[in-house]
Amino acid sequence: MTTIPSLTLNNGVLMPQLGLGTWQARDGDEVEQAVTTALSAGYRLIDTAAMYANEAGVGSAIKNSGIAREDIFLTTKLWNGDQGYDEALRAFDASLKRLGLGYIDLYLIHWPMPTIGKFVDTWKALEKLYADKRVRAIGVSNFMPAHLTELLWSASITPTVNQIELHPRLSQEASRAFCKQHGIQVESYSPLMRGQEILADATIQSIAVAHGKTPAQVTLRWHIQHGLIVIPKSVTPVRIQENAAIFDFALTPEEMQRIDNMNTNSRIGGDPNTFSVGAKP
Repeated sequence: MTTIPSLTLNNGVLMPQLGLGTWQARDGDEVEQAVTTALSAGYRLIDTAAMYANEAGVGSAIKNSGIAREDIFLTTKLWNGDQGYDEALRAFDASLKRLGLGYIDLYLIHWPMPTIGKFVDTWKALEKLYADKRVRAIGVSNFMPAHLTELLWSASITPTVNQIELHPRLSQEASRAFCKQHGIQVESYSPLMRGQEILADATIQSIAVAHGKTPAQVTLRWHIQHGLIVIPKSVTPVRIQENAAIFDFALTPEEMQRIDNMNTNSRIGGDPNTFSVGAKP
């Protein structure tokens, strides 16, 4: 079993540095088996969202795992059509009911949706949920520095986490620097770019050969050594287990720089400035 380290969020809560992403994992057997495999492999961070339509399966796998609820860190997210103060509170209740777990560890605004201008009011709802101790930490996803600046002007609580698309082709240095300045932990989604472009890259492959690791393990290790939380998605047991086997080696500074140099500012997901209510990430 892999021992996965935790990082301390700005409110003192510990969050595992590696977790399982469940985007596109179908509700029912598929997501339940993925979560069960991950928990058996030592994962303690599970990430879902209302939009993924698999919260019920995620909750069922956690309940049936035999692991104490307090030993598992669960994240879910508020979808775009539920932004607004009252709407967000109702959406949280609906997510909590589907999960069936009593509380949520981290609740995120999924996208800023600046064109509808509701994320400040939405954040006030999350602050109430936190004050009422219904969630252990609150944060955002896909927020760029301009969105965070607007939010921080009126926020009583600084977000603990900003979960953003981040991989060697999109290293997000400006967002990482802004979040570091304000004590916000960055979490990488799509850390392997959802495909083979990164895993087939000659730089990644040569480093993998040097360490006797897979290209995916090298890429995930790059995230870890940058101090990021990372949530690779898989429903394949061998890959879930492989993704966690990244704490027995380290990349050299030169290898880290070589991977840093792969950045091309290439997104595979939506643009946070223009992403619409009904769009899929």
